[in-house]
Amino acid sequence: MITDLFGRALDYLRVSVTDKCNLRCAYCLPAEGVPLVPHRDILTFEEIERLVGVFASMGVRKVRVTGGEPLVRRGIVDLIGRIVRIPGIESVPMTTNGLLLAQYAGFLKEAGLSRLNVSLDTLRADRFAEITGSASLPGVFEGLAAARDAGFKRIKINAVLIRGFNDDELFDFADLADEWDFDVRFIEYMPFAGTTWERGKFMPASEAVARLREKFALDPMEKRSPSDPAYAFRIPGRKGSIGFIASVSESFCQSCTRLRLTAEGRLIPCLHADVSLDLRGPMRGGATDGDLAALIQEGARLKPKAHEDFLKNFSSEAARRRKMISIGG
Repeated sequence: MITDLFGRALDYLRVSVTDKCNLRCAYCLPAEGVPLVPHRDILTFEEIERLVGVFASMGVRKVRVTGGEPLVRRGIVDLIGRIVRIPGIESVPMTTNGLLLAQYAGFLKEAGLSRLNVSLDTLRADRFAEITGSASLPGVFEGLAAARDAGFKRIKINAVLIRGFNDDELFDFADLADEWDFDVRFIEYMPFAGTTWERGKFMPASEAVARLREKFALDPMEKRSPSDPAYAFRIPGRKGSIGFIASVSESFCQSCTRLRLTAEGRLIPCLHADVSLDLRGPMRGGATDGDLAALIQEGARLKPKAHEDFLKNFSSEAARRRKMISIGG
């Protein structure tokens, strides 16, 4: 098993397959953009497959495919199939913005993709265009319909909760969960480098729960696993669920089992810690699988016990250096 210094067994890997995206979400991508990684520095499919194989041999069982936007990477369906077939890997979900799902949903299902999380912060076309720079909201719903038709169950909708932007859509998202039988997850607004994060736009999950309770009874759901960062509710008489990831106001670091691999091959042990370790260089330099396993364990030991208190340190140097699109969700 891969373990950190605090005894946590790390069995969940998030793999960013590209730093490119077909949207420009304000909380993810700095206004000035970020330099794209040269193609030669992006991990090849063979390199991703090899590294995931090493992680699997060390106890990783779940591999989430992320980006950027993973569906913009040419050949992504082939890569999904490769990862699914790696011995030891039990679950291969994907997080996507949904714009290309109508084209790919059926192929992804056939390749063995386990589940889908679709990032969708608003149900209103004008707001969607404002936050993403695209007028493609109808395309997202076409993709969601295609995914459901392809046989994907328990589709999750990830919505970043922003005060003054979409906090008045809580009930609309609750209706979406019921109508489509989706699991909606509200994620607290996190600070990243160069983005539009402002303390006044932050809304804690507890406040959103209180608002929903004004209209609905909320029945707490049992977590599917101890490491699940979300706490969720069912509304009696309704389909789907509503959940919250309180990544800023309520630390769940003690149960975190995640590692991240960036598109250029850097191992990141914590989304919010300014530490990483290069795997691409040693791999291309002739490192054996055993060498890579030792490096992975070394990287895991860089994982901090918990991230900083964002509400006190939202303008810290570490926060200014972190770029979500480069880290990979």
